[in-house]
Amino acid sequence: MLKIGLTGGIASGKSLVATRLEELGAVLVDADAIAREVVEPGTPGLAAVVAAFGPEILDAAGRLDRPRLGAIVFQEPERRAELNGIIHPLVRERAAAVIAAAPADALVVQDIPLLVETGQQKNFHLVLVVDAPEDVRLQRMTEHRGMTEADARSRIAAQASRQDRLAAADAVLTNSGTRAELLASVDRLWNERLLPFARNISQGTVAARSGAAVLAAPDSDWPRQASNLAERLKAAAPGDVLAVDHIGSTAVPGLEAKDVIDLQLSVADLATADRIAPLLGAAGFPRWPGILVDSPLPGRPDPAAWSKRLHGNADPARPVNLHVRVAGSPGWWFALCFRDWLRADPAARREYGAKKRRVAALHASDATTAGYAEGKEDWFREVAAPGAQRWAESSGWQPPSYVSTGVARTAQS
Repeated sequence: MLKIGLTGGIASGKSLVATRLEELGAVLVDADAIAREVVEPGTPGLAAVVAAFGPEILDAAGRLDRPRLGAIVFQEPERRAELNGIIHPLVRERAAAVIAAAPADALVVQDIPLLVETGQQKNFHLVLVVDAPEDVRLQRMTEHRGMTEADARSRIAAQASRQDRLAAADAVLTNSGTRAELLASVDRLWNERLLPFARNISQGTVAARSGAAVLAAPDSDWPRQASNLAERLKAAAPGDVLAVDHIGSTAVPGLEAKDVIDLQLSVADLATADRIAPLLGAAGFPRWPGILVDSPLPGRPDPAAWSKRLHGNADPARPVNLHVRVAGSPGWWFALCFRDWLRADPAARREYGAKKRRVAALHASDATTAGYAEGKEDWFREVAAPGAQRWAESSGWQPPSYVSTGVARTAQS
C-alpha cells in the first residue's frame, strides 16, 4: 500500500487536489471531514470539546458552532493546542480504520491540513504539498470566503510556515495559476510518479534506472531530502536502526554527483539487516537482489569483512542507494570517513571531482552506470583509501559509536 500525506496551507487548493486524486483512483482519507464527524451531536468528541470550552460553543441546534470556536482557538495558541489534543487522536483512530479497510495494494491519500504541525511526515511514503504564495491565498480567503484580511492573516499564522511545509515535501504542486493548470499537474504526478511508485511498492521492486552516469551540479537541497528519507527509515524499524547517515557525493557540499541520494543505515549485525529487510521494503525501500558485499579496499582484503545489504527507493522520481552495514565494519567506517575527508580537504574534493568527470565522459554512451562505477575503483584503492586513512590519523577523526546498543567497534579493528 502506497501512503501519501497531502497537505497545504489554508486556501492553497489542497481540497481540489484531493478530489482529483480520488477521481483518479486513490483511496482518500480526509482529515477535515473526519474531524467534523468526530464532533457530531452525541459523539464523545463533542462532549469533550464542550467540557473544555463550555456550552456556549454550541449553536441553537446543539451542534458545534465552528466560527465561534475558531474565533477562540485561532487567537489563543494554548486553547488551540487543547482542542487539537482532543480532536487529533480521534481523527487518527478513525483514519486508521479507513486505511485498514482499503485494499492491500491501494494508493491511499491522507488529506491532513496540519500534517507538518503534528510531525506526521515520516509516516508516509511521500509527502505532497500544495503550495501558493501568501498574497494569492489572502486574496482567495477575502474574496471567496468573505474573511477580513486580519482574520485571514490570523488563520495563516496559526498554521506551519510555508518554509516548513516545503521543507517536509517530497513533491510540490504549485497552485498560483488556473484550475486547469493545477489539475493537469495532478494528472502528471499521478501517471508519472504515483502509479509507478505504487506498483513498485506492491511488487517489492526498486524503481528502474537506465542510462549512463550523468553528473549534476551540486544541489543544496540534497541534504534536506536525505534528512527526510532518513527519518522515514528510522521510523520503519525503530528498535533496530542504530543510525541513518547521508553519505556519498551528494553529502559533500560543492561536489558534482549523480542525482542519487546515498544513505547508510547502521545495524548491529547482518542478521538484523536481513530481519528488517521486509520492513524497509514496506517503507518504500526494497532490497536490490544479489548485492551482498562492497569491493574490498587495502588493509582488509577479506571480502567477508565487507558484507552489506543494498536497498533502493521504489519512488521513480527520487533514486536512493540504501547501504545497510554493520556499525564498525570496514565498509561502514570508510563510508563515513571518506565523506568527512572530502568535506574537510578541498584538494581531495577537487581531485575526486576531476576523476568523476573523466570517467563519466569515457562512459557517456553506456546503457548503465556499471562502467562508471568500475572506472573509479582504481582511484578508491590507490588514492581514496590511503588518503582517508592518513587524514583520519592526522586529524584525530573518529566515527560514531553506538555504545548503548553494545556496538562500540570503531575504525577498522
